[in-house]
Amino acid sequence: MFRTALRNVLAHKARLLMTILAVMLGVAFVSGTLVFTDTLGNAFRNQSAKSYDDIAVAVTTHADQRDKETAAVGEDTLKKIRALDGVASVTGRVDGFAGVADPDGKLIGNGWSNSGSNFAPGKDGKDPAYTFTDGTGPTEPGTIALDRDTAEKGKYGVGDKVRVATNGPVKEYTLSGVFTTEDGAVNAGGSLVLFDTPVAQQLFLRPGEFKDVSVAAAPGASDQALLAAVKPLLPKDAEAKTGAARADEQASDIEAGLSDLNKLLLAFAGVALFVGVFLIANTFTMLVAQRTKELALMRAVGASRRQVKRSVLLEAAVVGLIASVVGFAVGLGLATGLRSAMSLLGGKIPAGPLVITPGTVIAAFAVGVLITVLAAWLPARRAAKIPPVAAMNSAHAVATVKSLVVRNTIGGVITLLGTAAIVGGAAKAGSDGQLLIAGGAFLALIGVIILIPLLSRPAIALVRPLLRRLFGVSGKLAAQNAVRNPRRTGATASALAIGLTLVTGISVLGVTLGQAVDKVTTDNIKADYMVSMASGDALDESALTALEKAKGVTAASPQQAVWLTIGGQGVSASGVTPGDVQQVLTVDTVAGSLDTLEKGQIAVAEKTAKSHGWKPGDSVPVTYGDKKKETLKVGALYKDNEFLSPVLIPRATVAPHEDKGDIREVWVKTDGGASAANEQALVDALGDNPGMSIMDRQDIRDMFGGGVNLAMNIMYGLLGMALIIAVLGVVNTLAMSVFERQQEIGMLRAIGLDRRRVKRMIRLEAVVISLFGALVGIGLGLFLGWAIGQTVAESIPQYVLVIPWSRIAVFLLLAGAVGVLAALWPARSAAKLNMLTAIKTE
Repeated sequence: MFRTALRNVLAHKARLLMTILAVMLGVAFVSGTLVFTDTLGNAFRNQSAKSYDDIAVAVTTHADQRDKETAAVGEDTLKKIRALDGVASVTGRVDGFAGVADPDGKLIGNGWSNSGSNFAPGKDGKDPAYTFTDGTGPTEPGTIALDRDTAEKGKYGVGDKVRVATNGPVKEYTLSGVFTTEDGAVNAGGSLVLFDTPVAQQLFLRPGEFKDVSVAAAPGASDQALLAAVKPLLPKDAEAKTGAARADEQASDIEAGLSDLNKLLLAFAGVALFVGVFLIANTFTMLVAQRTKELALMRAVGASRRQVKRSVLLEAAVVGLIASVVGFAVGLGLATGLRSAMSLLGGKIPAGPLVITPGTVIAAFAVGVLITVLAAWLPARRAAKIPPVAAMNSAHAVATVKSLVVRNTIGGVITLLGTAAIVGGAAKAGSDGQLLIAGGAFLALIGVIILIPLLSRPAIALVRPLLRRLFGVSGKLAAQNAVRNPRRTGATASALAIGLTLVTGISVLGVTLGQAVDKVTTDNIKADYMVSMASGDALDESALTALEKAKGVTAASPQQAVWLTIGGQGVSASGVTPGDVQQVLTVDTVAGSLDTLEKGQIAVAEKTAKSHGWKPGDSVPVTYGDKKKETLKVGALYKDNEFLSPVLIPRATVAPHEDKGDIREVWVKTDGGASAANEQALVDALGDNPGMSIMDRQDIRDMFGGGVNLAMNIMYGLLGMALIIAVLGVVNTLAMSVFERQQEIGMLRAIGLDRRRVKRMIRLEAVVISLFGALVGIGLGLFLGWAIGQTVAESIPQYVLVIPWSRIAVFLLLAGAVGVLAALWPARSAAKLNMLTAIKTE
């Protein structure tokens, strides 16, 4: 039986090729993903360990310029640590945002990974964290050093003037040196600017204070002993760990960060394998049907049911093994390609070899072989049931009425259960409803796939008159062939149905959410521009002052983050500019007047006022962040707004209680609206600061809709994977169908059906099957999109279900194109058949 299985694999190489390709794609994504993430994790772990090689104790504080309560490490503390036995050296660090402008004034990097720190030389004049390839470190106030990548991007050399943006005004510095570093921000495509230590302290913290400290041990000193000695000298909020422990902590953080990427790439593999299951099962079903007489003869000469079943499963295992070997090799190439792609996109990955663990190899081969064997189990079971008497019958075994009734009954029950779960989930809001929908979607998808053969007959019967009218005999034969074997048609159409269910559902949800977010943005923002730091940090007060005085600005109001304590509860508030806030944001008053803000009163959102029982004229005792108390009067109530905090308070009222306001953005209204001239006026007012982001309304809408668009693009990638496998499935089905119908095609050619119409018949059959699968998937996807939308509708203002008809039309066109492409080879093979040879074929 083993020899028989091998012989069958070799005898049907071409027919099993599509199955091998489908399994190969899934295995390639599994192995490539695991190798890629293992390689990245290993490289970053090694980098992390290397950066802590010479550090015995690493001290971290959470000190910040705006937070005076959290203590930093002062010079006196550093002196005490240096005096400890076993300490070789102590290095203090401060860091924060620092963006470098290129010669055109644009920011080099992406904002969030642009950082600045201090150059901390030892007794030898070198900083062990950086290796200088040109020049020296900055030791004077007007000098800086840049990482090599940033210097190359900006075309800067030692002695050049470089404009650097921090949270204050842009300043010009002289470049003293260029260095290489293993800093994570630089590896992420950002930049690193080194300042003289006093300058860095002034920019990022406070004079004479450090945020982090690294302690190097003298030869023979114990890291644990040093840790125990250092801890008592530190401020109460500081965290101290050994260098090894900090390296392990960073490694864990890296693994956690890579887990999302790992899941995303494995989702691609999961879709590929799930769709591939139907292709595999379809292939083996057809092979078993074609070998009915052979399998029956084996039974007649003494083979047991178990042996027949085992031979088919063994054949599947061999196919799975071949596909796994090829897929694993392709996966290694995929991992290498992903690594190169990240480098091209600006991410600098530390050097290191590809990491291939035994677990990855086992997972890849287990997935490939097990998926193939499981998919072939039902065809193998059917093969074992073929009676020996079938050897004397030339007809292929057909499904009994009983088996079809059982199949349709099971499919109907599963579909009803899935539909009930989806409807029940739609009635529930939040994550509970979404989990119920996810379970129901899985059941509904499985149920519909089981029912697809039953659905195919009436669905295709509807288009049969149209096909006959448009394409004549070719169209009529194509429709008849598409429903000749409903199970085969259903299994072939399932691949497209799965992919389009996912993509249609996400498209409906994405377009609906996108329009809701867009409407919220449009309805609530009156400003022409939003100004913020590219890093996401707080703006300096000088930026607001500059914007207020800028040419063409008619109104400018920040949203200064303020935390108030009212009645023992914390309440989020926004420090705003009275009179201007109404011009830049939509503030719909329901009671009182917003003019009272100019009198030092506050405005409260309707829901917050209702929960506290406030109304205009009430006095409210508040406690500020500096623990000082004051009684404020409620002057107005306004409708809740996504862009406004629950409480609006004049900035002048908050100013005495905060040294530096936490201003995350400033909304600006200009004379004549958004224009190139007005935007340039803002750029000029801000000192042509590359670290500041100026966004118009369209930019703001794009920013808030970015997450939705990213999710949709990912799902379109999944559609691409499903389409590739769907093409393989349709090619496989048509090729085997042509093989089975050689005699019939020969007869059709003999009675006058020319080659052109034979090709058309095969192509139309493929298009009909593809469009049928697409319609099933689109219908289920629309249902799921509606259901998921219902779970979030209450939490999203302006939510209205939107069906993206134009995209659905594109999906249908793609499905039709899949059918045409998949039919190219089978149609050509059918047209080239020699009619006399085909008629003699049994």
